[in-house]
Amino acid sequence: MNTEALLLRLRDELDEGGLRGSFLVRDLRTGQEIGIDPDVQYPTASLIKIPLAAATLDRIHRGDLDGATRVEVTPGVAATPGLSRFRHPASIAVEDLLYLMMAVSDGTAADALFGLTPPAEVARQVRDWGIEGISVRNQLGELSDTPAERFDAADVHLAHSLAIGAATAGQGHPVPQLDISRASAGSARAYTDLLEALWTPSKIDEPVAARVRALMAENLLLHRISPDFRSDATNWASKTGTLLNLRHEVGVVGHADGQTFAVAALTESRVPAAIQPEAEALMARVARELRDHLRAAA
Repeated sequence: MNTEALLLRLRDELDEGGLRGSFLVRDLRTGQEIGIDPDVQYPTASLIKIPLAAATLDRIHRGDLDGATRVEVTPGVAATPGLSRFRHPASIAVEDLLYLMMAVSDGTAADALFGLTPPAEVARQVRDWGIEGISVRNQLGELSDTPAERFDAADVHLAHSLAIGAATAGQGHPVPQLDISRASAGSARAYTDLLEALWTPSKIDEPVAARVRALMAENLLLHRISPDFRSDATNWASKTGTLLNLRHEVGVVGHADGQTFAVAALTESRVPAAIQPEAEALMARVARELRDHLRAAA
């Protein structure tokens, strides 16, 4: 199937499944790429933990921060796995906070790290590395203060209906976490650029990039596009992001034959439901078919 026909079919499948999104797959050896609306920006939720991890590790590498420094963490609202569900305050080293943030997407750990390297500093560092299109505006605790937290579990679909129906044509939104001018945001292209900078020689020092790659490989949240990229013949490292009707994942797949692809899938659902395995499967299939097409052309 030629590229144009493939993209048309995949767009139709996404629409039929109630999804729209920003997808991009890039061959990290050749630079060839294929995508669907790769420059459309979305609020990125927990994807922002990748630049936060890189900026924190850069400070450790430069000697500006000691990875063994212990940070006092107070449990927060039990909205994400990890420290927010602790019953007592804890003292945790910076490098261990990095692990919790990336392995289980611990938002409380992320905010402890933001306390050391604020969003504006993370954004400046990303720009200094020559990566454009990633905004870093908020701490992660703000993601636990959406309409979804104001409804009982049986009524959470009402929060999703608000998320779906209240967006403006310019991607503004009365829910600030869904407004790309107020929330941390990015596109598939911007996050693919970041992945490329982490996996190939770039302005990011190699010890920093190597540690981010290792942390992403330790990600334990593998329910989204990961099932379509993990196998005995591949290496897969990724990070998810979730907020109301947004479902994202970005990662890098390395094949046994040496081919390596950066994959970014940022999606928005029109279905008012919190749990949507069909949406997860659809976005994974679209991302895999884009990868398969690019791999076959190499």
